Amino acid sequence: MVSHAAAFDACSFRAGPHCFAVDSACVAEVLHSARLTPVPLSPAAVAGLLHLRGRIVPVIDIRRRLGLEPGEPDVAQTNLVLRLGDDWVSLLVDEVLDVQVVPLDEVERTATTAASPATDAVVGVFATEAGLVHVLDPVRLVQSLLKQRTGPFVRHGVSHGG
Repeated sequence: MVSHAAAFDACSFRAGPHCFAVDSACVAEVLHSARLTPVPLSPAAVAGLLHLRGRIVPVIDIRRRLGLEPGEPDVAQTNLVLRLGDDWVSLLVDEVLDVQVVPLDEVERTATTAASPATDAVVGVFATEAGLVHVLDPVRLVQSLLKQRTGPFVRHGVSHGG
């Protein structure tokens, strides 16, 4: 049996032909066929906003965020809702697969500074019988989108010195 201190619970999901995982400790819930509200002028990877029991949750299309081919428009996707401290974000994925205990010594760490914005959130990789699983840092997924804002915030009205 693997010690929990030397392992993490990986929630794996599929986006196109690739398999990814996040630490299951940050997964709040999984939703199927949720209605999204579009966000004008947002980065292309932001699929919209999700209203979840009084909370407004930004939805990131994982395929666009990671530079993968877009999915079929008529195929239902799944929202993997993550809790990142006080913030919530949803990843729009093709399919949530399973949660498995992964020993930390089986995760091959990747470089902390990736040259491509599409791979900056990939922090490791591990092998399963089905193939490679790329471990994502959900905070990095969100941070890079903040850097992609289309322009500075515009204030309207009177300025009070700020």
